[in-house]
Amino acid sequence: MIYTLMNKNNPVIDFETQMGTILRITDTWNEEYLPIGTRTKTGIDVKTLNHWWHGRSIPASRTGIKEALENMGIDSSKELLEKSYGLSLSDQYWIRPDHSKIQWKDINFFVNPFSEDVGSALFGGQFSGDFMSPDNTSDGWLRKKWVIQNQKRVLLKSGSGESQQEPLNEVLANMICDRLKHCHSMSQNHSANIMRNRSL
Repeated sequence: MIYTLMNKNNPVIDFETQMGTILRITDTWNEEYLPIGTRTKTGIDVKTLNHWWHGRSIPASRTGIKEALENMGIDSSKELLEKSYGLSLSDQYWIRPDHSKIQWKDINFFVNPFSEDVGSALFGGQFSGDFMSPDNTSDGWLRKKWVIQNQKRVLLKSGSGESQQEPLNEVLANMICDRLKHCHSMSQNHSANIMRNRSL
């Protein structure tokens, strides 16, 4: 299958895939939009490009992924990438099938609705056959899924073991960072006031 790697509305390269792996680059359009680290002094490195592409897929270490894939009737999480145009809620890259007229504005998950089928399967629930989901490109080994709540994209995450502690740790870390930013801002304002007073 031939795809065009897109960065939002900008075509980047054309490439051929087989079984979720990039075999070769067939055309180059805008190298400046390539993912960071995929271009070398001698050109575009297919091995590094594959590393980036496969890094978009759900890792094999994800809790329950084997059962979820069986539920969805596919062999590898890499196959999920092509089933949702490689779309993510982490960046603006996606793949457009050769000769397709589909556009970013019509399919990106930032503004368009998406299915919760894959997310349901990842949590051991039913799968109804709709693969259009940002869950296809979610990383990490903990179970997680994207949902839309009050028009906002929300990532629901589970933990591991009896304590299910990991998501709580992330919330606490975020609260600490927010507090430190607030303290840093207050400190900067205090310093600015001191300097202003000294100049009077």
